[in-house]
Amino acid sequence: MGKTANLTAVQKAIIDTLKQEECCIKAPQWEVCGKEKVWQKTLHNEKRNIQSHRVQACAGNGLQVPHSPGQATFEPETAAEAPDLGYREAALDCCFSDESKFCMSFGNQGARVWRKTGEREMPKCLKSSVKYPQSVMVWGAMSAAGVGPLCFLKGRVNAASYQEILEHFMLPSAEKLYGDEDFIFQHDLAPAHSAKTTGKWFTDHGITVLNWPANSPDLNPIENLWDIVKRKLRDARPNTLDELKAAIEASWASITPQQCHRLIASMPRRIEAVISAKGFRTKY
Repeated sequence: MGKTANLTAVQKAIIDTLKQEECCIKAPQWEVCGKEKVWQKTLHNEKRNIQSHRVQACAGNGLQVPHSPGQATFEPETAAEAPDLGYREAALDCCFSDESKFCMSFGNQGARVWRKTGEREMPKCLKSSVKYPQSVMVWGAMSAAGVGPLCFLKGRVNAASYQEILEHFMLPSAEKLYGDEDFIFQHDLAPAHSAKTTGKWFTDHGITVLNWPANSPDLNPIENLWDIVKRKLRDARPNTLDELKAAIEASWASITPQQCHRLIASMPRRIEAVISAKGFRTKY
């Protein structure tokens, strides 16, 4: 090894300062991952990204929803330490929305038959299926007060068509569920939802939109509502799309305000479950 160069006065002062502050500069370490070497720091960051808290504060109210770690504002170590930030009150003022797909053969799925040993492959114990069944895409909204009118979507939804849905279905839903009271609107980060023109539509109508993280259906209570609707359709045998739509509307209309209120009231538990799971999946 060659001779170490003499340190300047400035360099010595920096080293002394670091020692006084008990700072330690460690050289990068290697860690074997499969057959490749990766920086240990990089691997650590990747693990943090996978297990990151998806928490972000909703501007204007106390409701917290998961988001990226860089924007996290509420990260208690345990759910029990989470302070009361008005989750329930904020959720009661929120109108949740989403789309869901209903297939023609949905009501025919999950059929069971009585059979004897060895009859499993017999034709009488089997049922044919359709590889690409006819289906409809439905948009709906809910609040603690109940559900709004459904919208059956036609074709691909872009920003312009989504704004038509908001104009003709979301606004009537809000009027039915909230009257003249203010509310917060929730939707996911689909391209049509996050388009600049859609954001301008909400601004022009004076509607507050809840900041929402990607890939978080476990936080949206309307997902559970869609499941309730689909369970009610299990005994239906629609033969046409019109019959399927009628069955969906009848099932949706049977949803009670009490069911909606219970789902909305679960928001504090949902948020605490996500925090406790450190961003991983929850039972919701």
